[in-house]
Amino acid sequence: MSDEFDVVIIGAGAAGIGAARSLAGHGLRLLLVDAQDRIGGRACSLRLGRIAVDMGCGYLHSAERNRWVAIGRQLGFTIDQGDPGWRDQYRNLGFSAADQHEAMLAFEDFTARLRADPPASDRAGDALLPDGRWNAYIEALSGYINGAGFDRVSAADYLAYDDAASELNWRVREGYGSLIAAAMPASVEARFELPVTRIDHGAAMLALDTDQGTIRAHRAIVTVPTPVLASGALAFDPPLPAKQEAAAALPLGHAEKIFLALGQPDMLPRDGHLLGNPHSVRTGSYQLRPMGYPLVEGFFGGKAACELERLGPADAAAFAIDELAALLGNDIRAHLHLLGGSAWGRTRWIEGGYSHALPGMADRRAVLAEPVDDRIFFAGEACSTADFSTAHGALDTGLAAARSVLASLRGRLAA
Repeated sequence: MSDEFDVVIIGAGAAGIGAARSLAGHGLRLLLVDAQDRIGGRACSLRLGRIAVDMGCGYLHSAERNRWVAIGRQLGFTIDQGDPGWRDQYRNLGFSAADQHEAMLAFEDFTARLRADPPASDRAGDALLPDGRWNAYIEALSGYINGAGFDRVSAADYLAYDDAASELNWRVREGYGSLIAAAMPASVEARFELPVTRIDHGAAMLALDTDQGTIRAHRAIVTVPTPVLASGALAFDPPLPAKQEAAAALPLGHAEKIFLALGQPDMLPRDGHLLGNPHSVRTGSYQLRPMGYPLVEGFFGGKAACELERLGPADAAAFAIDELAALLGNDIRAHLHLLGGSAWGRTRWIEGGYSHALPGMADRRAVLAEPVDDRIFFAGEACSTADFSTAHGALDTGLAAARSVLASLRGRLAA
């Protein structure tokens, strides 16, 4: 295979789709390629029976400014504006109202210390109180937010996200992954199960190596997850060590989901929430009947996700059911069974959930996003300085990369 294109977009996740949407209609020969067999990247909606569930990103975070909301409505998707109820423990089970209040105050005080007196190490975990009663709770929240404990997270990076994020978190009833897949422009050629393993940028045309031959392009937009760049699975010739080092400084944390069918839906409230154990880092966050669906969605981050992804969905489901039974009573066991679960940490060409900056490395996001010779451009959630770890952050970087590509091709387009 030997083809020539104006622009090749590597990666069909939210950033790649954003770039494709922006570049379509400009008279360019475009190609989008992905190592997976589908559109979406870390956004993946699957049908489990009659229900669409999101194995990856599921919430329209900062919904009032999230561009996917308008795109979804334009494409006819149903935007559910219900409150996920993360701040409330259903019936205060295993987590009294007084303890919930105290734990949240501890988390807010922790964040305030990060702002007022940031650790010299930039290691967010250094702001935890020695032997603080709610340290495990705070670390569990870090697992959900960052995919890693605060000992591995840059304080500056975390605060940049916290400053930008709002409290509006909506959902797509038909699936966030389904929305992103539907947003792919029909006019853009796409090829799947086609990983790009090397980009030779030493000649006038870029040469993109694949196991099916070489693709040549005037421009490339690289939107692959950071582990692919950090490991050299996608290499550059001549080498780009600053990109590889930046990607290594922005690893993907661990974030996994498990879905349990609920045989008797009226047992639990719509859009209820339970935290498995507020005194343990290794615990799940459970959405009860999300959007009214007859299921429980378990979410695990950081250490809990890392351990459960090694065990597999059956053992993860057993762990989740044990936690739920401890709160709801043993009778619930007869009404829950495994529907499915994610394994992002073991998915080749992805290898994790979403990015966090290691201590002292927040500035590497800008390094990763910087174009090379106005021919190779970079996008993806890890390139966002404030909306990383989100599909809307990825989308915005894809749109920005596309604008830069068009600017670099201005003379060619005019001709």
